[in-house]
Amino acid sequence: MCRPEHFAVTYAINPWMDPAAGADAGRAVAQWEALRAAYLALGHEVSLIDPVEGLPDMVFAANGALVVGGRVYGARFAFPERYAEGPAYARWLRDNGFTDVLEPQYTNEGEGDFLTLDDVILAGTGFRTDIAAHQEAQEFLGRPVVTLRLVDPRFYHLDTALFPLGGRDVAYYPGAFSPGSRAVLERLFPHAVIAGERDAAVLGLNAVCDGRNVVVNAEAAGLIGALAERGYTPVPVDLSELRKAGGGPKCCTLELRPAP
Repeated sequence: MCRPEHFAVTYAINPWMDPAAGADAGRAVAQWEALRAAYLALGHEVSLIDPVEGLPDMVFAANGALVVGGRVYGARFAFPERYAEGPAYARWLRDNGFTDVLEPQYTNEGEGDFLTLDDVILAGTGFRTDIAAHQEAQEFLGRPVVTLRLVDPRFYHLDTALFPLGGRDVAYYPGAFSPGSRAVLERLFPHAVIAGERDAAVLGLNAVCDGRNVVVNAEAAGLIGALAERGYTPVPVDLSELRKAGGGPKCCTLELRPAP
């Protein structure tokens, strides 16, 4: 995770961002601290990367890389405003014991568009990540990668429209995907939790599940109820200030998966 000490909305690179509306950095830090505290209370280890001045979106650590089996597929951002984040996260990972790091040739935004399940990696395209990056990641990581096309600009990253549940199932909002990708999801995950537009529109699907607990935006009441009915324990958090830049719990969280 990366503390949002320099968080601001000074440019617009997704439909959530409005520089004229502004953002309260102090409130963003307080909400982020509550998210970090929720992870610690659940027993998870949280490592921190130092924020870099001039990179207000660096708080969205999920975009910094994809880490699977101790190997790191680095990020190459689509917009120049965020480009320096990729090398910053790659340096931190190398300095903290991840020696097998690939500098990508193709545009991708890490776990924003790559979500890892037990047997497959789901990969988003349509707004930020090139399909060629899906192939590059598969070759490097040796995991099957399934391409899913996003079609609604509000859900510009895969992690805004879908999240894994326990590594073998998912929750998702069908309206974010092309017809063919919806058919793929229905085939792969016939028992998925289906979210409605109201919950998707508050980034309720930008959530993190550890197999039992789901850290989720508190406003996504319908999704929270559906998860509880399935036996999961929702952990609601308020990240409304960070949502002004299009981020939620998952955006703030890069999962570090060590080698077996």
